[in-house]
Amino acid sequence: MTQKTGLVAVIGRPNAGKSTLINALLGQKIAAVSPRAQTTRRRQLGILTEGETQIVFVDTPGLHSPRTKLGEYLNQEAEDAIERVDLILWMLDAADAPNEDDQRIAAMLAQMKKRPALWLLLNKIDLIPAESIPVKLQVVADLVKNAEIYPLSATRGDGKAELLKNLLAAMPEGDPEFDPEQVTDFFERDIAADLIREACLVHLRDEIPHGVNIRMDEYTERGDVGALIHATIFVERETHKGIIIGEGGNMLKKIGTTARQEIEKMSGRKVFLELRVKVEKDWRDDESALRRFGYKLEQKKKKR
Repeated sequence: MTQKTGLVAVIGRPNAGKSTLINALLGQKIAAVSPRAQTTRRRQLGILTEGETQIVFVDTPGLHSPRTKLGEYLNQEAEDAIERVDLILWMLDAADAPNEDDQRIAAMLAQMKKRPALWLLLNKIDLIPAESIPVKLQVVADLVKNAEIYPLSATRGDGKAELLKNLLAAMPEGDPEFDPEQVTDFFERDIAADLIREACLVHLRDEIPHGVNIRMDEYTERGDVGALIHATIFVERETHKGIIIGEGGNMLKKIGTTARQEIEKMSGRKVFLELRVKVEKDWRDDESALRRFGYKLEQKKKKR
């Protein structure tokens, strides 16, 4: 039987639902999600194998107007992801009109000399009246000409089956690059770090979450007992440190409990999680700090 495999980049502005969709298509959580923008900070592969077909999804940070060096890095990660893929899925928010970030993406796609196939995904249709969907679809169609458009809800599942069916059919012939049982290129400790940051995004006030970074200090298997995890939450201000710890340590306990539960769901075993909080002043604009945290600032924008 002929084997098929393809690389599919999922792009869009912050909080469009890219990670939520990939988790839904895979049927399990591999990527952190939250109601806040810029939850995704690194490209992550989501690997789906159905019979003789393998789809490798590339989850990307949201494209936006950057205000920090970290923001510039996130944009570059997303833009680099669309190089040499077989298909681009551009997710748009049905509950909101196209904004400057969407126009930025449209311009970027228009400038590509050899653009891959492009599908537009109108996400979050569950948040708008059904009679509004045709109008929203036309607005999306005006952004990029000659692109297939799919209305869907990544959270509720509307349109997911049709999208997946068509994705599987659209993949080119080729030998799969990954084992059929593999679902991501991230190690468990990488996903656990993102789930800790996700818990911070869920519980903290608006001004703090984007200045949070997680360093995994220890991730040790303890046989039947489970896993021992020590992690450090870095923030940019002393005042932020106090807010994360909370009165009597209550906020840090909330974050730890939420993170531990999500890590246990992901790993399928018990987890002992210990968190501490440290200050790394203005780390999002500090190139040396960004490199220590694993952000590869050396990459340059490619010419298309």
